Amino acid sequence: MFRVKLGLLNRLTVVPEDVWTSLIMWFFCALIPCLLADGAFVLPAPSNLSVHSTNMKHLLIWSPVTFPGETVYYSVQYQGEYESLYMSHVWIPSSRCSLTESPQCDVTDDITATVPYSLRVRATLGSQTSAWSTLKHPFSRNSTILACPVVQLSKDGLQLVIELEDLGPHFEFLVTYWKREAGAEVHTKVLRSEGVPVHLTAMEPGATYCVKARTYVKAIRKHSAFSQPECIAVQGEAAPLVLALFAFLGCMLILVVAPLSIWKIGRLLQYSCCPEVVLPDTLKITSSPQKLITCRREKVEACATVLLSSKERFRAWL
Repeated sequence: MFRVKLGLLNRLTVVPEDVWTSLIMWFFCALIPCLLADGAFVLPAPSNLSVHSTNMKHLLIWSPVTFPGETVYYSVQYQGEYESLYMSHVWIPSSRCSLTESPQCDVTDDITATVPYSLRVRATLGSQTSAWSTLKHPFSRNSTILACPVVQLSKDGLQLVIELEDLGPHFEFLVTYWKREAGAEVHTKVLRSEGVPVHLTAMEPGATYCVKARTYVKAIRKHSAFSQPECIAVQGEAAPLVLALFAFLGCMLILVVAPLSIWKIGRLLQYSCCPEVVLPDTLKITSSPQKLITCRREKVEACATVLLSSKERFRAWL
C-alpha cells in the first residue's frame, strides 16, 4: 500500500505547469457562482490600503481586484476633520482618482491641512461596484518622510553656485557652507528653490568650499537630515586677477601717454600751419624805444634848423 501511494505522489509531481494553471482557473470559475446573491454578482472590495508619503507627496495604494480579460476601475474618496465635524461625515471624491485603472492614487492635492484624513476606495466592474474599503488608520501629512535634498555645486568665475531640486511651495532649504580650512567660519542661508541656480557667495582663488543642505516644511514644522557635504575647489582662478592688473596698468599708461601725444601733435600742427617768423637782424630793434624816440627828435630838430637857415639865405639873395 505504501508503494502505491508513493507511485501516485510521483505521478502528481510530474504534472505539467500549464495543467496546474488550467486546474486553478477551473477552480476559480467554479467559485464565481458562490459570489452570486439573489442573482447579483458581488464584486470584492480592494484590500491592504496604505499611504506612502515622501517629501509631502502622498500616495494611496491598495491590492487590485483582478478578473482575467476584464478592466476594473477604482474610485477614491477622502474625509478630513472639517468634513467629519461640520459636514455630517460627508465624503469628498478625490480630484485625481475617479474611475482610474491604476491601483494607486495621488492624494497630495486633497490633503491640504495638518489634520487626520480618512481615505477609502472601491472597485467598479461594468455596472457592479464593490463595498468601500477604508484605510485602517487615518493619515496625517506630518507623518511624511522628508528625504535629504539633492545638491549640485558649480562655479561662475569666483562665485559659488548651488542648484537645489524643486520640491514644491512648502519647502525651504537651510544651506550651510564654509571654506575648508582650520577654524573657518560656517555660514547659513535660507533659500527657496525653483530649480534654478543661485549664487551663494564669492570664493577666494586656490581655496576649497563645501556645502550641505536640509529641507524644512513650515506647515508641519519638520526638517530632514543634512545631505552629504559637497565640495568644490577653485583652481587656476588667479588668471583673472593678473589680467585685471595688466588692464589697470594699461589704463594708467594710456592716461599718461595720451596727453603727451596730444600735446606733441598740437605742437606739430602749430609749427606746420602757423610757423614762427624770424626777423632779419637789420629789422630787429636793438635799442630801447625811448632812445629811438629821442634820437629821432634830435634829427628832426636838426633838419628844421637847416631848412630855416636855407630860407633866410634865399630871402637875402633876393
